[in-house]
Amino acid sequence: MTYQEALAFLLEHLPMYQRVGGTALKKDLTNIQILCRHLGDPHQEFSSLHIAGTNGKGSSAHMLAAILQSAGYKTGLYTSPHLKDFTERIRINGQPIPPLRVVQFVEEYQEFLASLGPSFFEMTVAMAFDYFSQEKVDIAVVEVGLGGRLDSTNILTPLLSLITNIGLDHTDMLGETLAEIAYEKAGIIKPDIPVVVGSYQAETLPIFQKKANKEKSPITLAYQNYQIECIQKDTHYQYVSVYRHSELLYSDVELSLLGNYQLQNLPGVLASVDQLNSQGFSISEQHIRAGLQAVQTLTGLKGRWQILGHSPTVVADTGHNQEAFEELIKQIEQNPHKQLLMVLGFVEGKDVKKLADLLPASAKYYFCQPNIPRAMSLDKVVKIAEQHQLDFEVVTNVNQALHTAQEQASAEDFIFVGGSTFVVAELEIL
Repeated sequence: MTYQEALAFLLEHLPMYQRVGGTALKKDLTNIQILCRHLGDPHQEFSSLHIAGTNGKGSSAHMLAAILQSAGYKTGLYTSPHLKDFTERIRINGQPIPPLRVVQFVEEYQEFLASLGPSFFEMTVAMAFDYFSQEKVDIAVVEVGLGGRLDSTNILTPLLSLITNIGLDHTDMLGETLAEIAYEKAGIIKPDIPVVVGSYQAETLPIFQKKANKEKSPITLAYQNYQIECIQKDTHYQYVSVYRHSELLYSDVELSLLGNYQLQNLPGVLASVDQLNSQGFSISEQHIRAGLQAVQTLTGLKGRWQILGHSPTVVADTGHNQEAFEELIKQIEQNPHKQLLMVLGFVEGKDVKKLADLLPASAKYYFCQPNIPRAMSLDKVVKIAEQHQLDFEVVTNVNQALHTAQEQASAEDFIFVGGSTFVVAELEIL
């Protein structure tokens, strides 16, 4: 079996949420429990850090993995979805799982997988846990796929749980209010296992506190411990000062992730490092600085306020819900430019009408369509654009849409590409 044949089996025979939506989801942990039992319960063979949240969980996972790697720990990293290749989901010290290991896993368990009928995500989680166990990682940083309580990753008993920002996303599956969504995210809180809450709202904090009290889990509210201030920024780093209980702790920390929203993620990351150190890890200021300075290099992270070109400036970001778009629009406005051009595409299940309310009326838009079954039809997008009286063109292909924007832009303009992870994933220059 070749690597492409292995991927074909996974994609064609197993449901994949990112491609087909909610029909791929199973509302319990039975399949992943059966599958991991068949593999010898590999998730019980390594230490882990479990991360849930609406926005920020992926970036936080990569920052923590980079810090742990800098401290000398053999670090597994499981995230989703991938941008370019399936192997990006499963990494050790930043290196994707070798395609041969994917093939070996599928060959060995193909018959069992076919009989059990797990989802694409359930299979991927099991593969990751099996790989981390076999490679004897010191710790694995594991990002929840969707929600938390019923997510396949939630069979872990981690050293620490981290919950990042809560927002209104996947409301058709997780609930229509922040409190309902927080309840699902709080499902990763385990008995006697510390939990760090990176950020919270008035509606969500009581949910986290109630769950932590029920499980007798020590809870840390990261924003009470850490405050972050950006001193300056260039095309390579944000230079930040870190305050703990309002006293300067670190100055001139070089953060290679350029999104303003990353400053909201840092308190949770730093509070998580404190918790790990309290459990016997040895992570110093030097390790924190080294990790944050080279997140992308150490972990392979892409698509977070990633600068792809200059004159005109081209930036891509995978943020795709209302809270993320609010932050992205603010940051775009902070970048001096003559004209804003936005290359956007969306998927079904997103409230594009609310996103459209945030879009600058003065911008020029190029609407495209990611090449997946869940892509929102351009007819729907055009209807919303017309209702908002936006100036737009329709260029179906993602790369052609960017090319068209670049042809029409001047050197002083700003081009933003996003709207969906899958739009960013199709960019050839990424």
